[in-house]
Amino acid sequence: MALTFKDIERVANLARLELRPDETEHTLSQLNGFFALVEQMEAVDTEGVEPLAHPTALLGEVALRLRDDIASEPDQREASQVSAPAVERGLFLVPKVIE
Repeated sequence: MALTFKDIERVANLARLELRPDETEHTLSQLNGFFALVEQMEAVDTEGVEPLAHPTALLGEVALRLRDDIASEPDQREASQVSAPAVERGLFLVPKVIE
């Protein structure tokens, strides 16, 4: 599946984006490269391959090097909320946007 300049312009219009001609060409190149990669992946024979429940399911007993979950910054909630127009019980109050 290869996109054309017209496709990029239509998508940009739908997304309310204004793209210069050089940006349109760059975007076209990137998206067509992405679709080429997808086509390569679709060509791989996956018959009999069981889906993974999780991406790390194959790691088994491999030790992951994860950092400790420690707060690295002090609590600055009150200092952050000083300039807020409305705060209640430590939460920022914002206007309702969905009716």
